Parts: sequence; C-alpha cells; structure tokens
Amino acid sequence: MKALVLGAEGQLGAELVKLLGSDAGASRLEVSITDAAALDAVVAARRPAVVFNCAAYNAVDRAEAEPEVAFAVNATGPFNVASACVRHGARFVHFSTNFVFDGAKMGAYVESDLPSPLGVYARSKLEGERRVAEVMPEALVMRTAAVFGGHRGQSFPERILSRARAGSPLRVVSDQRVNPTYAADLAAAAFHLAAAGEEGLVHAVSGECCGWDVFASAVLAEFELPLAVEKISTSDLAGGAPRPSNGCLVSTRISPLRSWRDGLHEWAAGARD
Repeated sequence: MKALVLGAEGQLGAELVKLLGSDAGASRLEVSITDAAALDAVVAARRPAVVFNCAAYNAVDRAEAEPEVAFAVNATGPFNVASACVRHGARFVHFSTNFVFDGAKMGAYVESDLPSPLGVYARSKLEGERRVAEVMPEALVMRTAAVFGGHRGQSFPERILSRARAGSPLRVVSDQRVNPTYAADLAAAAFHLAAAGEEGLVHAVSGECCGWDVFASAVLAEFELPLAVEKISTSDLAGGAPRPSNGCLVSTRISPLRSWRDGLHEWAAGARD
C-alpha cells in the first residue's frame, strides 16, 4: 500500500510509519496541514493510494485560550487534506476523538450517538469530522480515546513514570473514564481498515474502559514501583478545559482492539529494553 502519513512524528504516526515504511512519513516540519498549497504539492508529488492524517492540535487546555489555532489545525487542516485527496484520487483516513461527546450517557458511546462537545478542542475536532464528510463522504474517520505509546515523553504512562521517579505527588483524576488505546494497536487497525477500503465513521478503541487513576496504577505496577496514586476529582483541578466524565467508546462496526493492559505490558517491555 503506497501511503502518506501526515504527523509522522507523533505516537500514532510513528506506529503507522513502522507498518508502511519510512518513506511514507511526513512530519509537521516537512508540511503543515494548514498550508493547503504546500500540502497539495506533497500529495501530488508522492501520489499515495491512501493518506493517513495523524496531525492534530491536542493541547486540550491551551485550546481554550487559542481557539483560532485549534480550529486551523483540527478543522481547516483535515479539510485541506480531504480536498487534496479528492483532487489526486487518494483515499483518506482521519482520526478523531471521544471528546466529541459530553460524557452524559450512562454506557459507552457508539457511532450513531449524537455528539455534544464541551470545549474548544472538542468542538474543533468535531468540526474537522464535519468538514471532512462535507468534501469527501467516503473518507474513513476513526474516533479513538486516550492513545498511548512511543518513548518520547509524549504519552500518559511516560508522564506518570517521570513524576514517580522524580518523587512528585501522583494525584490522578478518578472520575473520568476512558478506553486507553495502544498506538500500535490503533495503527494496525487503521492499516487493515484502509486496506479493506472501509469508509465512514468508526470507533476504534481498546475493549476496556477505566479511570485515569486505574491506568496510572497499572503503569506503576508494570515497573514494580510501589507507590500509591492519590485519587482526585476533576473539580480538584484548577482551571483547564471541560472534559467528558464518560469518555468510553464502543463500535457497532468492528471488534474492539485488545485489552489496554496487554498493550501497556507490551509498551512497558519496550521501554525497559
């Protein structure tokens, strides 16, 4: 599969490049999805069969103060990519988030549930979905949650380990539930769905949901760090963007990815090497 991975330096992008080959990657320094002309030139030159857009603005709290930047990257950017794909005959895989929901539902959200985003980041991601569907209805949009992986200090497990080893307090919210999703598993799912020519909206997450405090404790256990996690509520955190208390997703279209605990175990083994 000849592919182009935008945002190849991120957790998910790096895993896709492992599957597709180093020549598939394009980092933000090489091309910004907010630059429509430059992006079009890259797609025209590379002629990919499929484009994976892993580029995103993920600073959930900072987005409240800079909505223009968030919408430029998360809404206009995907529109630019979809438009380039239409012009050059490439299929398109775009990634979105559980944050498009407000968390008020009792059970896990399915693809047909009505989105209701709470903050700027969430609204910008939902607008990205809308604009992609507007220009390219046949695109594959994959919503996911709490992606972790890599070894560049970017993911939740790395931050927990860093704080633990520095002796910092481990205060973690317990009233927000998510499906921690291993980036390598998400990349493999995206690869297979793209190869099968799947279209439309799909939820791709691990098969289990948990609180962030449970996730943090599991990280510590993997590294045999006998430290306690202090459970706190979202209201204990000063400021920040609103977040859904129930961020759990499930799919009516595909089977769930493997347990996040299995993904964490694999990630931890690599981090220890």
